[in-house]
Order: sequence, then C-alpha cells, then structure tokens
Amino acid sequence: MRQPLIAGNWKMNGSKAETVELLNGIKAGVGEVTASEVAVCPPFPYLYLAEDMLKGSAIRYGSQDCSREESGAFTGQVSAAMLQDFGCTYAILGHSERRLFNAETDAIIARKYAVVVSHGLTPILCVGETLEEREQGKTEEVVARHLDAVLESAGADALAKGVIAYEPVWAIGTGVTATPEQAQEVHAFLRARIAKKSTEVAAGMRILYGGSMKPGNAQELMAQPDIDGGLIGGAALKAGDFLAICKAGDANV
Repeated sequence: MRQPLIAGNWKMNGSKAETVELLNGIKAGVGEVTASEVAVCPPFPYLYLAEDMLKGSAIRYGSQDCSREESGAFTGQVSAAMLQDFGCTYAILGHSERRLFNAETDAIIARKYAVVVSHGLTPILCVGETLEEREQGKTEEVVARHLDAVLESAGADALAKGVIAYEPVWAIGTGVTATPEQAQEVHAFLRARIAKKSTEVAAGMRILYGGSMKPGNAQELMAQPDIDGGLIGGAALKAGDFLAICKAGDANV
C-alpha cells in the first residue's frame, strides 16, 4: 500500500504574516489526518519559518525548485545543500511554470533530479501536457519524454527515491480538472512505463495528481488505483481546504 502524499505548492504567494497564519492553521488540524503524509512547499524566503514552526510536527516541508549546480557563481539560485541545511524533505522539480517561464529543458530537470537525490532530498518530478498537446493526442508522448529524461540519465533506482506529479498544464489554475478517468489513464501509463525498467519501482512509486485538486473532487480522484495523492496549488493556501484534501487521502487508504 502506497501512503498518500498531499503536498502544497504555495508558488509565489503569501507574506511573513500569512505564512505564519497558514502554518498555524495546518498544524492545528493535522492531528485529524490519520494516514496521509502532509507536506508544504513555501517560497524560499519563508523556509526558515517552516523549519522553526514545524519542528516536532508530522508536517514535512520542501522547496519549489533547486539549482542543478552544487555551489558557485550562480546568482539567485538555491542549492540542494542549502535546502538540506534547512531540513527540507522535498524539492519540486520541472513544474510547467518553470519549463515555460524559465526555459527549463528535460536535460536541466534531469540534472536537478540527480543533484537533489545525491543530497538525500526527495524530488517531486512534475510531468504534464498543454491543452494543445492533449488535443493533438500527444499526452503520452509528452509525459513519456519528461519521465524518460530522468529514467535514462539517473536510472530506475534514482527514480525510486522520488515522487512523480502528473500536472496537466491545461488544468493548472484554470479551475478545470481532468476527470478521474482521464487522470487515472495517464497515471497508469506512467506506472506501466516505469515497470518496463523495474516492476518493483513501479509498484512503490507514488504518482500524484496536480491539476486543480480541490476538497470537492479530491476523494474521487484519489479513489483511482494509480493516484497516490496530490500536488496542490490554490487550495493549499487555505488551511481548511488543504486539510480537507489530506483527509480525502485518508479515506482511500
């Protein structure tokens, strides 16, 4: 049985005061979450608050990105060693917004994946297609390319040290959600592709859904056999909504 993971991607939202309020709200209710693993990924400047406020808590935390470089003259970047120093568990890699706005290629993301794993952090590898790619029938081709970049460069054993998040770009922040059947189809495809390299890794791999999961659709999505949790955007910014999604994960264990 794969433990559900509900990870909040806060993106570039919040202030110091709002971060404190949100973390307090999640901490206050997380005791009612009985089976799901809970994680939050605040913006870099607020990781110190996560480190301080989540000490001794069951809530894990991580970053929204990581440099592919170990250290050096890379202004504005944050290294895996720095994230490790702050006690991070997770690092989100390859989010569609990074691919689009920061021109991150599959090769760059694969390199980041290897660096993150080498520092004992758990990458959350994002894969997903645009609306145009879906309409052209290229969904499997696109997510396979995103996945294969890591599989081919790092191998199945390294992939096993991470988590995958399927994020249909057409469903991120749009309010449109893939149907449970649409999401399950892609999750099953990803698991089957991993199984070609290692059935053991495929069976244990957690694959999250990341396209506008909300309290109203979370339980139905996570009832699908290959959906093991969610990478949550907008709903992660409200403690009540985020905790409701975590409890929906519990319901499917």
